[in-house]
Amino acid sequence: MMKKSRELRRGDREVLLDAVAGGDADATNGYGSLQNGVFLPPQCFSAAALEDDVHHEDPIHMSCFTRDNQAASKMGNYFRDGRTKIDFVLVWEVRSRSKQRGKGKSNRSCEEAQLAEWRDKFVQNLQGAGLLLEKEETANEKKTIHFLKVSVPWDVLVYYAEELCLRAPLQAQQHLDLNTSSVVLKRLCVPNIMVEPVPNRPLDYYTCAFRKSKMNRFLGSEDRDTYFTNTQRHQVVHEILARTVYGKRKRTEVGVDRLVNEGAYAAAYPLHEGPFKLPSHEIRRDELNQRQVLHYYWARWCKWYKYQPLDHIREYFGEKIALYFAWLGFYTAWLLPAAIVGTLVFVSGVMSMDSNTPAEDICSSGAKYPMCPLCKTCEAWNMSDICTMAKLGYLFDHPGTVFFSVFMSFWAVTFLEFWKRKMATLAHHWDSMDFHEEEERPRPEFAAMAPTVEENPVTGVKEPYFPEKTRLSRMFTGSMVIILMLFVVIIFLVTVVMCRGVISVMMYQSGSPVLRTEAGTIANICSSIVNLGFILFMGQVYTALAEQLTKWEMHRTQTQHDNAFTLKVFIFQFVNFYSSPFYVAFFKGRFVGYPTNYGTLFGMRNEDCGPGGCLIELAEQLFIIMVGKQLINNIQEFIIPKVKAWRQKRTLATVLGDNDTDEPRRWEEDYKLVPCGGLFEEYLEMVLQFGFITIFVAAFPLAPLFALLNNWVEIRLDAHKFVCEYRRPVAERAQNIGVWFNILEALSHLSVIANAFLIAFTSDFLPRLLYQYKFSNDLNGYVNFTLAYAPLNYTDYPRCRYKAFRDNDGSYTLFYWELLAVRLGFIIAFEHVVFFVLRAIDWIVPDVPESLELKIKRERYLAKQALAENQEALLQATRPLES
Repeated sequence: MMKKSRELRRGDREVLLDAVAGGDADATNGYGSLQNGVFLPPQCFSAAALEDDVHHEDPIHMSCFTRDNQAASKMGNYFRDGRTKIDFVLVWEVRSRSKQRGKGKSNRSCEEAQLAEWRDKFVQNLQGAGLLLEKEETANEKKTIHFLKVSVPWDVLVYYAEELCLRAPLQAQQHLDLNTSSVVLKRLCVPNIMVEPVPNRPLDYYTCAFRKSKMNRFLGSEDRDTYFTNTQRHQVVHEILARTVYGKRKRTEVGVDRLVNEGAYAAAYPLHEGPFKLPSHEIRRDELNQRQVLHYYWARWCKWYKYQPLDHIREYFGEKIALYFAWLGFYTAWLLPAAIVGTLVFVSGVMSMDSNTPAEDICSSGAKYPMCPLCKTCEAWNMSDICTMAKLGYLFDHPGTVFFSVFMSFWAVTFLEFWKRKMATLAHHWDSMDFHEEEERPRPEFAAMAPTVEENPVTGVKEPYFPEKTRLSRMFTGSMVIILMLFVVIIFLVTVVMCRGVISVMMYQSGSPVLRTEAGTIANICSSIVNLGFILFMGQVYTALAEQLTKWEMHRTQTQHDNAFTLKVFIFQFVNFYSSPFYVAFFKGRFVGYPTNYGTLFGMRNEDCGPGGCLIELAEQLFIIMVGKQLINNIQEFIIPKVKAWRQKRTLATVLGDNDTDEPRRWEEDYKLVPCGGLFEEYLEMVLQFGFITIFVAAFPLAPLFALLNNWVEIRLDAHKFVCEYRRPVAERAQNIGVWFNILEALSHLSVIANAFLIAFTSDFLPRLLYQYKFSNDLNGYVNFTLAYAPLNYTDYPRCRYKAFRDNDGSYTLFYWELLAVRLGFIIAFEHVVFFVLRAIDWIVPDVPESLELKIKRERYLAKQALAENQEALLQATRPLES
């Protein structure tokens, strides 16, 4: 019986997928033949329509209106009958015959005839799948814009809800407080200004997988209009649109995504829930639509300090987008203690500047320490000239920065551990904890370009196939291209280094005492700005190149494609953004040499650290690159969507007109919006920021503060884009943030190693500590101890000084080797202690909270009770087999 049932079900599915235009009328006259508005049955779709002018008449024979003769009627998100919900809209544009001119007119006519035939078959197969359709048309003398409104009836909705394993409510439960700070403040009886009651919060339920046979066991099943949420309806319709054939299955001419790529449709999108602006008249809060709620309580700038309404975001946009905003809000909240500690560390450095003995020694030295020239044409100088930079360098190189780097190492891993708990809680709360994507369909681009067709070993269905050996060969070639581009980044880095050297020499030769004293700082700032320009330019170039390489590699599924693209772009952007800070932190000043034996690069002397040390230069670079990038990105995110929306509205204004006088037609208003750009760029920006505030935090304790300020702006910018400027994306289910979590974990572990080397080799912390231990606890004479004399054969400026632990012959002193041993010992001890504590935190903090485990057990018990009859039938069926 079970085998037969599976065969029948498989047969039903094949009927839905393989319906073709030439079939019998009865084969497609299912739910689609219901009289609704001006919808007509499939018999009205005639192949003869294709013989007419495809630019003037459309093969879907439904009543249409132009802008001039359209009568006022109830529009919004419903069919003309005012009862049938619009779940999806398909749009295509057809230029008038008078505008089709030129030598390629016949070719374009053939191409558009093919597209029209595909649309005709696709629509007829949608009818066969049971969808309700209604068409609108808006035209002027230049072109006609067609809108095909799609709705899914109850029976089809129920069928696919079971197939897609949508969750159904079993029992209501108390709302979960998703904000830990709210719980803590409530226990402390402290007023919480971040709390704001948001109307129409979705109810929270214990749920289980939907079963049509157990409909009466689920809450609210008697109300068909509201039982499934709008996002669930969108998911069902998109699933049908993605499965429906429009041509020959052997050519994998399947799905609306490929039709959009081929140009048969200009867009396919679900509708927003009405306008986002509040009406001019007074209205109760609970009468606002979902989009108005999100705009008023989330997307406005004045709500920057309020909790995000995550349940509302999830209900409107789906789990994938809601998880991004949940992660961004969680990350921003965790930045607050890091920003406070970092600011206190910086302030402590400011307050203790005057007690810095080495800086005071430098400032009062006068002509006591004549320093060797910094270039071939430069002159000797006195160390007292760099008094100001020596004091400023202490801000970024004092014992507090060592404490802060340790603190941030613990912060990064603890943040990720608690995010795993939060992620598990949200996944259960949003019914996606047990969600696993079914065997994914091939990407439309893959299906169109795959050379052969083979049987899928999982589904048994013939699918497009690309030889694995060829793919691996292409991936290897792509890897070589990535390596080549990384070398290009290194070339740009060398160019910036040489540019910095040239600017320094120009400043030294200017003759101005001010410019000569601040030459290193001016050169570092100028080169950092140039480097930021190179970084942004190369980032755009490589992102476009990585996209083409990933397409060329022919990954079968969208997930494989996205992961390969993410990995390529992140590796490149990691080197692109971090190569210059890594050079300053770990390589600059290491290969300078000494008088009579200076190291050179292309004839120029290798760079040495500036007067204040390499940490202050690193802090300058991090400030310019990190903060500059954030400012540019925010300006782009604020301006570019508005410019795109303005261009889209201007392009469509001649056809659609403006709706200042008419009641807005939702499908037209949404078509004027910008297609959703996805979450890749948003995640990439935040992950790169995470690297800046963890890997180099020892040199820039204010980095978490600037990240916090940026993220407060980022949340509102992203919220405004999704609510007001983007078309509504199809809701996608997800239980985590995907590959980005793995990248964050890798960055957090890299930060421990980077900070250990930064403290050991770049900071003066260990040299001072060893000097205090061996010679003087108050650091008297430390400056003189760190300066070596030029070798005797250096005749240009005899007995000048340079910073190094060398003797008069240029050989390293015993103190240098002792210091090297201390540095290596510190790195080993630092890493072992930090990683041990991190493993302890990982062991102590469970990934799933205990309270959540109880809820999961309760939900499984209720699901077992709801499906008990199925289990009893299964036991009865298996008993004869056992006997």
